[in-house]
Amino acid sequence: MSSLAAPPQTLDVSNTPAVPFGRLVKVEWRKMLDTRAGLWLLIISAGLLALISGIVLLVVALADVTPPSANDWLNIMTIPVSMLVPVMAITIVTQEWSQRTAMVTFALEASRLRVVLAKLVAVMALGAATIVLAAVLGLVGNVVGAAIAGTDADWNVTVGAFGWALATQVLYLLMGFGFGLLLLSSPAALALYYVYVWILEGGVIIPGIMYVLWFSFDWAQSILPWISMRLSMLPFQLSDDDVRTIEQDLGATLDTGALGIARVITSVLIWVGIPLLLGTWRLLRAEVK
Repeated sequence: MSSLAAPPQTLDVSNTPAVPFGRLVKVEWRKMLDTRAGLWLLIISAGLLALISGIVLLVVALADVTPPSANDWLNIMTIPVSMLVPVMAITIVTQEWSQRTAMVTFALEASRLRVVLAKLVAVMALGAATIVLAAVLGLVGNVVGAAIAGTDADWNVTVGAFGWALATQVLYLLMGFGFGLLLLSSPAALALYYVYVWILEGGVIIPGIMYVLWFSFDWAQSILPWISMRLSMLPFQLSDDDVRTIEQDLGATLDTGALGIARVITSVLIWVGIPLLLGTWRLLRAEVK
């Protein structure tokens, strides 16, 4: 007489509640801070902001020069932010694949899109905190620099200029996040980001290749603002005096109307929108090993 086979056991998880999105954000936040690399990157970012502020104030004290204005401080403090904070945006995505933790992450949360959104919220919160720190240091630096020089602080930053500077840093953060999603490799994404931002576009101190071309050739003045985010947003960030000076040097008008806005949208779509869309599509379909 043969024994009857035991019926297969099943586990019904249909009524199990999903992981709260806030918990996913907290987990991704801890992933950024609980590793030695992430912790040291935050320490270096804060230290670099403080160091740059100290160097500028030291120059004002020793060289007896006119202290930087609020707009100068705004440009100075955005340099370390755009250098280091997007690195965190890249590594928060790529670490899942370089450290082979993607299988655990997507086993605990099956919806990859929710994981991507949680990473984005966490890194945006970190970027906002860093930008606030940079703004506070710039504010204090403007007051202290004026006190050292014995002059009144120059508060020449307009709401529009500050808003465009803030939008620029947010877009660079999103660009790094998109490069990380698209390439899923820290070295490749970091190389692409730094080549574009610091070699092609350039910074406040050293102009990039596209900026030099734009300043030198008529054809570049027509084409490159559609490609470069920095060049497309430049007319909106400059003061009226700087705009007039550049227009005299170029012999052309910096457009801040509909054409200028269209250039901003197009350049942002190229460097932020497309990498984010393609990167999200790739991560949703990538094989987890």
